Amino acid sequence: MFRDRMEAGRRLADALSAHAGSRPLVLAIPRGAVPMGRLVATALGGDFDVVLVRKIGAPFQPELAVAAVDESGWIYRTPGLGDDPGLDDYVTAEAAAQLALIRRRRARYTPGRGPADARGRVVIVVDDGLATGATMIAALHALRERQPARLICAVPVAPAETVERVRPHADEVVCLEIPASFDAVGQFYADFEQVEDDEVTALLRAAGPARRPPAPEDEESS
Repeated sequence: MFRDRMEAGRRLADALSAHAGSRPLVLAIPRGAVPMGRLVATALGGDFDVVLVRKIGAPFQPELAVAAVDESGWIYRTPGLGDDPGLDDYVTAEAAAQLALIRRRRARYTPGRGPADARGRVVIVVDDGLATGATMIAALHALRERQPARLICAVPVAPAETVERVRPHADEVVCLEIPASFDAVGQFYADFEQVEDDEVTALLRAAGPARRPPAPEDEESS
């Protein structure tokens, strides 16, 4: 469906063009979504940053998300996968390990500052695709706590059941392609090369810290 993440990003930006006048805050889920998130933010005239969440993979199938943890330590458990009481100890231990990684990434990606201020803003959360939707739901939960004016999930591809699972957590879901058969996100990209930490850091440094738009009274007085 997509040549690479940049083509997917351009198509997402087109689908989100109605938000171009609102100077949205575009937040990418590292690492794969960061290049496309930066492209979307530039196309919409918005600010760019990351939202840090981590998948908790199944014990013997690490690519299958049974849960996810956000930067505060809140845990989302995937219905039918991660809600087995027999996984309680495993999920708790893995969440602690992933939270430690989140903190290391925060220190590396945005040294000296924390998450961008989402309060009162149109916030668009971008990922390169959804499988179970666990990391996206964790990200949306974290951002809802920060009181955005509108919270949007934007992805190139996801299965129908995942789109419906995510929908209650966002004010709007933009998903370009909903295939009838879905095994993994990477199958829908001709080029799905891994994004490295150095590229994430460079893109965030180039974007600079997200700044709040001027208040309406400031705009009137300028």
